[in-house]
Parts: sequence; structure tokens; C-alpha cells
Amino acid sequence: MTHVLQNVVFPLDRDPDLLPLYADPETWSVIDEEPVRVSNRAQLGNILDRRRVRISSGRRVSFGTYFNAFPASYWQHWTSVRQITLTVRTTGLATILVYRSNGSGIRQRIDTREVDGEVTTTFDLALTEYSDGGWIWFDIVADEKHAVLEGAEWTTEQEPVRTGSASLGITTYNKPDYCVETLRALADAPDVLDVVDRVFLIDQGTQLVADQDGYAEVAEELGETLRVIRQPNLGGSGGFSRSMHEALQRPESDFVQLLDDDVRLEPESLRRSIVFGRYATSPVLVGGHMFDLLDRPKLHGWAEVVDEHPFMWRNLYQEKMPHDFGVANLRQSPLLHMRMDADYNGWWMCLIPLDVIREVGLSLPAFIKWDDAEFCLRAGEAGFPTVSLPGVALWHVSWVNKDDTIDWQAYFHARNRIVAALLHSNAPRGGRLLTHSRRVDLKHLMMMQYYPAELRARALRDVLSGPAHMRGNLATAMPEARRIAAEHPETVVHRDPSRVLHSRKGRQVYKRLKQHEFDSPTGLRLRWFTFRTLVAHWIRQPDPANVAQPEVEFGKGDAHWWRVPLFDSALVSAADGSGKNIYTRDRGRYRRMLIDTVRLHARLRRNWPRLQAEYRAALPDLVSDAAWQQTFEEKS
Repeated sequence: MTHVLQNVVFPLDRDPDLLPLYADPETWSVIDEEPVRVSNRAQLGNILDRRRVRISSGRRVSFGTYFNAFPASYWQHWTSVRQITLTVRTTGLATILVYRSNGSGIRQRIDTREVDGEVTTTFDLALTEYSDGGWIWFDIVADEKHAVLEGAEWTTEQEPVRTGSASLGITTYNKPDYCVETLRALADAPDVLDVVDRVFLIDQGTQLVADQDGYAEVAEELGETLRVIRQPNLGGSGGFSRSMHEALQRPESDFVQLLDDDVRLEPESLRRSIVFGRYATSPVLVGGHMFDLLDRPKLHGWAEVVDEHPFMWRNLYQEKMPHDFGVANLRQSPLLHMRMDADYNGWWMCLIPLDVIREVGLSLPAFIKWDDAEFCLRAGEAGFPTVSLPGVALWHVSWVNKDDTIDWQAYFHARNRIVAALLHSNAPRGGRLLTHSRRVDLKHLMMMQYYPAELRARALRDVLSGPAHMRGNLATAMPEARRIAAEHPETVVHRDPSRVLHSRKGRQVYKRLKQHEFDSPTGLRLRWFTFRTLVAHWIRQPDPANVAQPEVEFGKGDAHWWRVPLFDSALVSAADGSGKNIYTRDRGRYRRMLIDTVRLHARLRRNWPRLQAEYRAALPDLVSDAAWQQTFEEKS
């Protein structure tokens, strides 16, 4: 029996920015080791439908693209599939060229066929030489007349290890329009629904998906496949745990596929992740990559890891991300041909085998932040790795226009990172984690960001109180954090168009540096700057004139921790550009919070071994299906 591993598909939207991810009709060269587009003949009119594309006469189109090349190295490494077939259906006179790459991105031609008329061409390919990396793809060159790719797919005759379907779990809070769009994409993809058992939409908001325009029609199409569950806002961890819990009741499901709400879906990615999960030699978590919803060729996450020192997440090749496929295509980007192994994958899209959940439990009751990383680390320690699979992705609003480290989410950033370290770090007393955490507090205090500093102090106190607090404040920690914002005037974003804010000394402008470059102090300069600034803020009262009106103004990109502290007050643009925040030095508050952070971090370091034992002992109950079911019943 023939099993389709991957279909060749084209974008659902008529968006020219998406073309580089699916088909590459452009000519590229390399100048000074940088890819350069020589010509661009991309035409949306050549995309005939979801599976068909026209190749203009005399032109060449490569399908060595993110969504249509085959990630051979991942299939060789994680599955036992060793023989695949590429089937290409064409009409017209054309040449089909099949290529492969290695882990260094070096291209090699495998086969060439000339075709004429209505032809189905097959290529038998071995997955035996891709241990370090590499893709397989094909190009089509049209002759003097147009040719048409009528369809193509990558298949195998080998039977999968698992045959069960997946339940989809979508957690939402007041994003009904996105959810209906996702449901519509699923309803319009019958080949995806063939591998889906149930769609659990966990609605935790006040703007209900069921009330959104278009919901009734798509719900009728999906029928019993769709089940909407309402519950109080328990955060991402509560919503996804509900999906896990419901999927565990479904004998037809072998997997649960977690999806965020504010996304645009490539339905083929869902099918690919489930098929890959079926073929994996041992159960693995299959993660999807994240493209920027507002800059759609830009990839933000490829393979993510957690550094034990200082126990912080990052991209495996941080300096190379985000990657813009509109600037450098797959064939011109050697790094993207290397097989990259991940520690975890964000829960914007992640397929989890139910056998993993049965063994390691559900999500930590973390509300948001670190629940995905902690779960993947826990699964990895139990022998279930995470694979962030190329060609599996969606579009999600990126972090470019927001800074959730200074809003109510600062509490969860701080608490959940420390809890995850208590559970999984093997470094003595957390290694450099507490030093790094204290530095974050110092930066907030020097920046006059007293709100996140207060939330972080609350987070540390809660960690010190023991693991029971996590389930105890699951539904209340977020409302409490947002309530505290009213006590901090710097949290107000000033947007009143009738009152334009000005600073006394005007906007501060700095030289633009390259990406990942900063003019921040380092070494002895850093120590001297920090010491001098901390002492100055302790001793000096701000000038009353600078309290009455901001002393200077900063653009968000210039408002770094080594610049803002030099002034008594500052007008700073909000991350999304919608208005401005006013930061003003408060000596009394600064003194209290500085003493607080020093004492709390000292207590954490002193009590680390005891806390580590307590949290690890409590983990099985915190993440158990029975405990989560009790929470759902109590909160409903």
C-alpha cells in the first residue's frame, strides 16, 4: 500500500510574500557569501490551485523550498523509512531535475527526465546518506511552451509503526475570528481530516467562538469532529491540559496536536506532523516551526534549546534567526540543510503521542510561559525527544511588536523559569540562574520599571512558599498581576491624540548597529556602570522638573538598560508603537525593591536543595490527569 508522506502544495492565500515558501521561480547568485536575487519572475497567476502550478515557457521553477522540499535527514534519523518515491504529474514539454543536498547545503543532482504530454514520472530515492542533514527536491524547466505541474507527492510503501489518528487541541482566549479561520482551513482540507479524530476547541474567553460570524456554518461542516468546551481562563497550560485530558478518553487517538489560537494554518503541516509521528521508530514529540504572521516569509524558530547555564531558552543558532526566505531561499542557506536537534518546541504547534502523556503526565499548572519547555524537558528525560520538523509550520504573531517581560506576564516568566529549573536543572543551586535572575531585576530597577520588578518579587515569594501554590493560584495569579498594574503609573500607555507628550530635552538618537550587535558595556565597564548607577539611584532624588515632565524621549529600539538609567525620567515608545510610557525614578520604591530582590535571591539560593526536593516530589501529582480533572470540575 502506498502512503503519502508529503504532498506538494501551494499557498491558500493569494499573497506574493508566501511564494518563496512554496515555489521559487527566481534566479539566485552569491556575492561576498551572501545570497542575491538576480531576477524575480514570481507571478501569482501561475499558481493554478492548491496542487497545480504553471511553468512559463523557457522558465525554470524550483520546488526546493521550505514547504515543498523533502527533509530527508529527519526521516532517515527518526524513522526506519529508507526508500521513498517522488511522483510528479505534468502536462507539456518539460525537463524534471531531482536534487539532493548534504548537511553542508552542497547541492547534487540525482536524476533528470524529459517529459512531453500528460505524463506521470516517478523517482525511486534512498534515504541512506543524510545522517548530518540534507533535503531532496525537484525543479521543472519548461520548453518553448508553458508546462503545468499537475501534482506531486512523496510516498513510501513501508507501513507506519502507529496507525491511530490525532485529536487537535486549540486553546483560545478572546480570539474567535482566528479560531473560525482555523476551523475553516480544516474543513476545507479533507485529506487532513482523514488523520484527525476530534477537534477540541477549549474556549476560555468572554468573546465566544460560537458567537463569531461563520462559526455555525463551519461547525456544521465539521459535525461531530468538532467539540467546543467552555471553561474559566486557566491559561495555555489549563487549556492544553484539557485537550490532553479529553484526548486520553479517545481510543481512536494516538496523538494530541496542540495549536495556539492566534495563528494562520498550513493544513498540510498538520497532516505531515501526524504522519511523521506515525512513522517515528520510537514515540517522539513533533514540533512545528513558527513564521511571522505579519511578515510571512520570516521564520522565527527552527530548533529551540534550553541552556542549563543560566537555564534559559534560545534558538539553537540564535545569531541566524529570524531567517527571511524573501531574502535568502532554502537552496542558498547552508545552515538550514543541517539536521538540528531541539530540546523543546513551542505549543503554537506541537504533536504529542498519548503514550508520552500517560507516562509523564499533563502540563505543569503554570498558566503560561515555560509550560511547553518544561513538558518537553520532562518527556526528554523519560526517553521521548522533541523533533522540530522542517516543512511543518504555521504563522503566529511574533514578539517583534510586544514586550511581555514588562507586563503582567513578568510574573510567569520569573516563576515558571525557576520552577522548571528546580525540576530539571542538574547545576548546583541552579548554576547561574539566580545570578541571571537578579541581574534582570537590577535592570528593571535601573530602567525605572517597578511593575515587573514587583511581579518578579511576588513570583520568588511564591516559589519559596512551595509547589502547592501553583495549582492554588492557577486561576487568580493573572487577574492579581493585572490588578497591581494600577499601582504603577509607568504601565499606562498614553495614546490620547489631543495631548501630544514631549520631553524636556528631546529624543535621544543613537547609531544603528547590525542585528545582534549592541553597544552595551561589558567586563569591568559593565561592573563599574552597574555599581555607579545603583548607588546614584539610591542616593539622588530626581530633579522635580524631570518628575513634572519627562527629561528625555527614547524610541523603543533605543531604550536599553544602559541608556535609560542615566536620566531621571524618560518617555519611551510602547513596543507596538501605539503610544508612550513614562518612566520616572522613585527613590523610595527603588530602595525597597532593591533590598527585596537581594534578600529573595539569597533565600532562594540558600533553600535551593530543599525546594528542589519538594518540587520534584510534588511533580507527579501536579501534572496528573486526576489532579487536572479535579481542577476542571472545581473551576467549571
